[in-house]
Amino acid sequence: MNIVVVGVQWGDEGKGKVIDVLCTDVDILVRYQGGNNAGHTVIVEGEEFIFHLIPSGLLHPGKIGLIGNGVVIDPEALLQEMERLRSRGVDVEQVVKISDQSHLIFPYHKRLDLLEEASRLGRRLGTTGRGIGPCYVDKVARCGIRVADLCNPKSFPKKLRQVVEEKNRIFQALYHEPPMAYEELLDRYSQYARVLKPHSVNGIRFLRQAMAEGKHILFEGAQGTMLDLDYGTYPYVTSSNATAGGVCTGAGVAPTAIDKVIGVVKAYTTRVGEGPLPSEFPPGLMEKIRTKGQEFGATTGRPRRCGWFDAIVARHAIGINGVEAIAVTKLDVLDEMETIQVCVGYKIGTHTIQEFPSDTELLWDAEPCYESLPGWCADTSLAERFEELPQGAQGYLRRLENLLEVPICLVSTGSKREQAFKVGSVGSW
Repeated sequence: MNIVVVGVQWGDEGKGKVIDVLCTDVDILVRYQGGNNAGHTVIVEGEEFIFHLIPSGLLHPGKIGLIGNGVVIDPEALLQEMERLRSRGVDVEQVVKISDQSHLIFPYHKRLDLLEEASRLGRRLGTTGRGIGPCYVDKVARCGIRVADLCNPKSFPKKLRQVVEEKNRIFQALYHEPPMAYEELLDRYSQYARVLKPHSVNGIRFLRQAMAEGKHILFEGAQGTMLDLDYGTYPYVTSSNATAGGVCTGAGVAPTAIDKVIGVVKAYTTRVGEGPLPSEFPPGLMEKIRTKGQEFGATTGRPRRCGWFDAIVARHAIGINGVEAIAVTKLDVLDEMETIQVCVGYKIGTHTIQEFPSDTELLWDAEPCYESLPGWCADTSLAERFEELPQGAQGYLRRLENLLEVPICLVSTGSKREQAFKVGSVGSW
C-alpha cells in the first residue's frame, strides 16, 4: 500500500500528527517537495519534535525516511535537524536517506531571497527568506547543484565557481551588494559532502526496489494545495508542487504506484504570510482562535491568519489531488464556539460562485457566503471514538463530509499522539 498524505488548505493542517498516527504499518516515509521553509510538529509523551526536511514518521522505530529529489536541501539546516534527532535517540545514520538528485540551497540563494522580497514595492509574497524560491529557479534554469554534484570532488568545484561568478554579477550590478567568497563556500560545502555522502542514494532505484519487495510507503509533502505553484493562490504560493501529483516528479514513482490519497484539513482555516483569505476572522475572534490553537509557524514562529472553514477551498483541493478520505485536525479548538460558520460560496460583485476562481485578484474583494451550524460547547479532547463526540461536533463533521463529498477517516482532538481516532472502515487500511 502506497499512501499520499496531502494538505488541502494553505498548509499547517497538522499533517505531521496525521502521518505519525497513520505510519504504524508503513515501512518507508518519503518527503517529496519543499524545503526547510515548512515544519511538521509531532508531540510524543509530552515531548515536541519539529521536522523541517526529514520525514515526520521516523519517531516510530524501524522506519526508513527518504528525502526525495523534489526537495531542496539546505545542508546546514539538515545536519542541525539530524543532530537534534540524534540527541533524542533517533538513529539517523541508519534511517535517513537522501536522493542524490535533490538540489542544494547555498547562501547565495538565501541572500537573493531576501533581496528580491525587499525589492517588491507592491505586494510582497511573504517568503521565509530561506532560499527556497531562488533554489528552484536555478533548478528550472538548469544551473542548480545537486547532491550528486556535491559528492563528486572533481566536478563540484568547477560547477560551484561558475554559479558563484554568475550570482556575484547579479549582486553587484543589480543590487550593488558585495560579492560572495567562492573559496569559503567551497570549503564549507566540501565538509558537508563528507557527512552527507553516506546518506546519499539513487532515490528512484531505492523506491523501485522497495515496492518490488512489497514495502508499504507513505509520501508526505510540505505546505498545502493552496500554496501549490500551479493550483494555489498564485503568486502567493510556494515554488514547488505540494499536491499529490508532485509525488511522481518529486519522488520518481509512477502515478499507478499510488494506492490512496488522504487529505488533511483543520476544522477551521489558516494561512501564513501574504495573500487573500476570504473567510478570515475579525481581530477579536482571530486572537482567540490563534491563541487556543497555538497558531504560530513551526519553522518561522510567524502568527497564522485564521478563518472559518472554507468548503470552496477544500473542495477545489480535494478534486485536484484525487483525495479519497480526509483527516480533520484541531476539532477541539472550536469547543467553546456557540455557533460555527462554514464558507460555502463567494459573492464577487453581483455574482455568487461556488467554485474556486483562477484569478487570485478576485479573492481580495470576495465576500464569503456562510452557512451557520450549532456549536457544542463541550470538551472533545478525551473522545476516543466518533460516537463519544458531542452531538454538535458529530453534526459539524457530517456536514463537512456532505459538503466535500468524501468521508472522514480520522479525527484529531488535541496535539498528543493519542488524541486521534480513526473513523469507519476507511480508516482500517
